[in-house]
Amino acid sequence: MKYLRATIRIVAFFALSGAVYGCWFLGSFIVPNKQYWRQIAFTIWANGFVRLAGMSVEVIGETPKPPFFLVSNHLSYMDIPVLRSLVDSIFVAKGEIRGWLFAGKIVSDMGMVFIDRQNRRDIPRAGVEIIKKLESGEGVIVFPEGTSTNGEEILPFNSSFFEFAAQTGLPIHYAAITYRVDEPGTKASDAVCWWDDSTFVGHMWKFFQTQRSKAIVTFGSEPVASSDRKELARSLWSKVNEKFIPVV
Repeated sequence: MKYLRATIRIVAFFALSGAVYGCWFLGSFIVPNKQYWRQIAFTIWANGFVRLAGMSVEVIGETPKPPFFLVSNHLSYMDIPVLRSLVDSIFVAKGEIRGWLFAGKIVSDMGMVFIDRQNRRDIPRAGVEIIKKLESGEGVIVFPEGTSTNGEEILPFNSSFFEFAAQTGLPIHYAAITYRVDEPGTKASDAVCWWDDSTFVGHMWKFFQTQRSKAIVTFGSEPVASSDRKELARSLWSKVNEKFIPVV
């Protein structure tokens, strides 16, 4: 039964992604407000992905309203549809994703800001792009750990992500995300968190075998601001860690 469930969900995922992107692409020639149309498409995709995955979402705290800059811990590719289903936003993603077949094109068209994390000189460019997104009224989300984890603990935040925020005095919102799977013998740290060497589709096949899962997202009450990027990184890590519930 679980293999049939996974097969149906994978087919549904690719069908959903293709249909939403196709409608967005065609509509982009007609709808004058391209940003508004992109946000609608992204919202439909995110809500559809969360639903077909059999995942419920519990929200603690008040969600920020765009424009905003928000940081969160990073556990899985599911972080993106879960957070996107809650707040209108685009994401900062590692530059390698741009080269992924089909997926790179889709996420690029959905407004992702790409950053080469191995090249420190690329960070100022990404900061300028993020500021432009904020000035256009969009929310921007970044995962400053720089990689996803198994949810035992939160890795230190890379202060380079906060250089532009420190220079401009931009307040930064924060959230903590965790997952639960209520099935005997199945751990959310393995089924939902994507931290090992498995491929995207390979891990998705394993995740889609779970019948039901739950995401818990806790939003901070007050944004954090500082003129020191290292202080921002430490303070935001501490704030997120206070809200974080380890994955089991």
